[in-house]
Amino acid sequence: MNQIHAAAGKAGGAATLVASALSNQLGAASGSLAFPALGPVGVVAVRQLVAAAVLLPLVRPRLRDLRWHQWWPVLLLAVSFGTMNLGLYAAIQRIGLGLAVTLEFLGPLAVALISSSRAGSHRKGNVLCAVAAVGGVVAITRPEASTDVAGIALGLMAACSWAAYILLNRVVGQRIQGVQGTAAATGVSATLFLPVAVVVFVSRPVDGFAVMCAVGAGILASVLPYVADLLALRRVPASLFGILMSINPVFAAIIGALVLHQDLAAVQWTGIGLIVAANAGVLLLGRR
Repeated sequence: MNQIHAAAGKAGGAATLVASALSNQLGAASGSLAFPALGPVGVVAVRQLVAAAVLLPLVRPRLRDLRWHQWWPVLLLAVSFGTMNLGLYAAIQRIGLGLAVTLEFLGPLAVALISSSRAGSHRKGNVLCAVAAVGGVVAITRPEASTDVAGIALGLMAACSWAAYILLNRVVGQRIQGVQGTAAATGVSATLFLPVAVVVFVSRPVDGFAVMCAVGAGILASVLPYVADLLALRRVPASLFGILMSINPVFAAIIGALVLHQDLAAVQWTGIGLIVAANAGVLLLGRR
């Protein structure tokens, strides 16, 4: 009976992660429409402010009750919120979407491989699934070589931040009840980005459409994924989370094809197939 409950919990966690990835990519598409007016830094600042404005009143975290062993992962998680998104957006501007997304995926891939190396009988299977997933990501994004050291460094910063986000979210979920930890982290992150938002809105003309797109990105790409990922990491191991995150480029490619009318080449459809197979494989291994 306990095994059945564990399997059901893991399946529910995986479904939550897939929904989180879909919401994240819809939010990314919405935020990209605000880039001309706000710039990547402005969009990230608005995302963090919106996340705090939504979560803090709803959750009302008891900040005074938190002890240091609960506060330090919250503070680090707040920092990872910003560096993860800033690193990716800045890398995209310098080295292009394909290479930036591929570099960023190295973060969850590393978490998956390291966690799998500590696992038991399914270690080799998980590693094969991770390799298939990264092959699919490369096939979808089709990264081009770059000599922009700064852009590559920003992509790697995003990768490290995403890996830290996964591990810190798991710690926060274990030490703080409910979603209070996530709400507290968004509050800290919003405080850090408030001066940035003020500078952006004062220094450039901003139209209502751009603000609406940025707010939509805050809800779809920050509020919903932050909460969903926290809840999912209470049910699934970090290795499974890392591999399932490869579904993000799939949704990005499909949304681009359906909404932005960007045609997908055969190699990209092959990449989608590889990622779907990798995710299915790791789920089957988990059920066993």
